[in-house]
Amino acid sequence: MMNLTLAGIKETSKWESAGIRLPQYDVSAMIGKTKENPTWVHFGAGNIFRIFLGGVADDLLEAGLMTTGITCVEVFDQEIVDKIYTPFNNLVLSIMLKADGGMIKRVLASLAESLKVDRGRLAEIFRNPSLQMVSFTITEKGYVLRDARGIYFPWIMEELLVGPAKATTTMGIVTANLYERYLAGGYPIAVVSMDNCARNGRVLKDAVLTLATEWQREGLFKDEFIDYINDEEKVTFPWTMIDKITPRPSESIVADLAEVGIERMSPIITKKRTFIAPFVNAEIPQYLVMEDKFPNGRPEFEKVGNGVYLTDQETVNKVERMKVTTCLNPLHTALAVFGCVLGYTLIADAMKDKQLRELVWQIGPVEGMPVVCDPGILSPAEFVREVIDVRLPNPFIPDSPQRIATDTSQKVGIRFGETIKSYVEKDGDGSKLKAIPLAIAGWCRYLLAVDDEGKPFELSADPMLDELRALVADVKVGEPASYTGQMRSLLANANVFGVDLYEAGLGEFIEELFVELIGGAGAVRATLVKYMG
Repeated sequence: MMNLTLAGIKETSKWESAGIRLPQYDVSAMIGKTKENPTWVHFGAGNIFRIFLGGVADDLLEAGLMTTGITCVEVFDQEIVDKIYTPFNNLVLSIMLKADGGMIKRVLASLAESLKVDRGRLAEIFRNPSLQMVSFTITEKGYVLRDARGIYFPWIMEELLVGPAKATTTMGIVTANLYERYLAGGYPIAVVSMDNCARNGRVLKDAVLTLATEWQREGLFKDEFIDYINDEEKVTFPWTMIDKITPRPSESIVADLAEVGIERMSPIITKKRTFIAPFVNAEIPQYLVMEDKFPNGRPEFEKVGNGVYLTDQETVNKVERMKVTTCLNPLHTALAVFGCVLGYTLIADAMKDKQLRELVWQIGPVEGMPVVCDPGILSPAEFVREVIDVRLPNPFIPDSPQRIATDTSQKVGIRFGETIKSYVEKDGDGSKLKAIPLAIAGWCRYLLAVDDEGKPFELSADPMLDELRALVADVKVGEPASYTGQMRSLLANANVFGVDLYEAGLGEFIEELFVELIGGAGAVRATLVKYMG
């Protein structure tokens, strides 16, 4: 039997016989150097970080281009550290899934240290001049401080009241520790969001500056700290675009690993509903495009050829817009909301649905492509074809509509709103659009939590879920007359969609589509057939 631990991987012949590649560097030496002189701290210890950034760091370590690994910090769901990191000595079993069913299996050891909210250790790390970068994969909602009305969320109000020493959110903890770095000597650092939100570097900087300014007004920070944050020779917030489909762990892979003798691979579901396992399964394609602004140096990412691109801010913005607003994310959201209503549990199966495949084709290549900017380093046409023809239909990627439907209220403004705004700018309104309004109406229909057969289903988590459910509380599937305009305040909310959909010429059309979708059992299918053939 084999154990995924530092002691267990010393039995090299067993792992090699199982076709699993082991780290080709001195893991113990790397861990020691990381703890002594950390260079890279990452917040958000979930799956895309573990397999993508962990894999990139492993490549750099094996090539001798790095001697230290990554310090991982988990704020939101600290159970991950206790149950997935610590018992396995921070090792990760990477499973890359080919479209033909083959697997590339590898043990990653680059995640040298895992932390919960250890204030003393974090302050020590941030004070160290060696620290080059702090990165994040905490999802879009992790940067949002205010609700749709522009009011601070209750947990942010609490953060402002208790002050930086007792901060509990990722943004609060990071801001507090950047202050520690400022006090220690004002050392340079790059603060890097790797989440899928438009202009993520700006979003991150705005969140940090907002908290810093509020605390400075209370006399908790020195005035000069704001100058430090704004000084790009000291602190930068590079823009990035990251892309890799990393679904929940597959039970079939657990069985495959057990068959070759690897123990304790079963997934867990934490109290905060995180689905995670000691292994990570993911597709092979991956992209990380970063603005090259690292004032304290950085790893030589460009030398290992693993999907990482270093470029300027304008190019990052174009790549990010290409992916998030046109070529992948809006397709994912449309598949997710309709997939849930139509009873699909796998994205790959939803892609076999004639109308849903046509829907994503219309959203991406047809409606999105005319207003997408070509970033030059990646072709939008080739990218979206890879998504539609290779990535989404991959039957060996166990990704679900239910996972993708999480936090949709935080995503629709970017995934659909940006394209709508481009049409308004170009044509005066969005009246040429048909598939994107249908996807938005589909999300509204999804919020009723009743499938196309009239059976209830569980909605995915969303920070606005209670508010959204209250809006549609009186709307009934099978009773079109029960809709009397309940969605209008939502469709007019530019904080949600990035634009007032009525001013964009789409609000009434979306309401019409919604009424068709609630016509009764089978109405969702009938509406898709009507508009998508």
